[in-house]
Amino acid sequence: MRAPLRLGELEVTESGPPLVIAEIGINHGGDLTVAKQMVDAAQKAGARCVKHQTHIVDDEMSPAARQVKPGNADRSIFSIMEECSLSRDEEYELKRYAERAGLFFLSTPFSRAAADRLREFEVQAYKIGSGECNNYPLIEHIARFGRPMIVSTGMNDLASIRKTVAILERHKVPHALLHTTNLYPTPPHLVRLGALTELLAAFPGTLAGLSDHTLNNHACLAAVALGAAIVERHFTDSMDRPGPDIACSMDPAALRELLQGAAEIALMRGGHKQAAPEEAVTSRFAFATVVAIRDIAPGEELTTVNLWVKRPGTGAIPAEAYAGLLGRTATVPIPAGTHPDWAMIGPGK
Repeated sequence: MRAPLRLGELEVTESGPPLVIAEIGINHGGDLTVAKQMVDAAQKAGARCVKHQTHIVDDEMSPAARQVKPGNADRSIFSIMEECSLSRDEEYELKRYAERAGLFFLSTPFSRAAADRLREFEVQAYKIGSGECNNYPLIEHIARFGRPMIVSTGMNDLASIRKTVAILERHKVPHALLHTTNLYPTPPHLVRLGALTELLAAFPGTLAGLSDHTLNNHACLAAVALGAAIVERHFTDSMDRPGPDIACSMDPAALRELLQGAAEIALMRGGHKQAAPEEAVTSRFAFATVVAIRDIAPGEELTTVNLWVKRPGTGAIPAEAYAGLLGRTATVPIPAGTHPDWAMIGPGK
């Protein structure tokens, strides 16, 4: 049994509808007005949770980051985050705006200062990015806050993840783990849903899910079928907006489809290979039972010439018993078309 994760009024469980996280991230390009428009679009599409990214660039990166370009951009990561980050006041206003819209607000802190800012905001949970999964000093710092943490695990192996989980368990922090592939966008063959099943097996008491960077909902829906309790995709109100993460984002239509599909697939999970009681209405006509195909006289031997199996399934003798009747005799007349019961069948000659 995996421990539920309480996020404000939201409760995420292994058997309930998966939590779908709409990640606004840096798609607003540093514009608070655009960020609010994305919150509005997510709320109207049915989202219950939006996620931001908290970047305080000087505390997050050294000057060396001015020389490092992400794979999906043509300028440095320092420059991108410098342009796309919100100020403290802007981010606090975004949090309040999302919460007034009835949404649970998550954010990923990328530095100690960012984590402290979110603590000052009294956020109720933290999202940890894959790059911070093995940043054990930062994990330790945030874990001391005692708030739930959802940890992406891209670029890390199970040994590395176990070290992170050990910190969370030592601080008694409720948590969940997300498999991730950190390529933007991620090609289908690198999604590796087998890694999700490995997380589920390696941490049997912990909820797991997928933070996805592909171009559609297929990976998230497949992850739900495998047991994901949380799925996350980048979100934008329009695919026409600029930005490095827009290509692997979902728009409101895709978000609606993901919410509906994830909820439906969650209902499809589990069960056993046996007849469902609700199938009786179908088995009554779909199953076959033993029937006389010719008039059978008392004492006449039952053979393949006078006895067979046909629909419906309302007769007394099921098709599986047919072979055992051959060679036995009728005790009473059995008119053609009659589904006999056991009292009409005697022993063999």
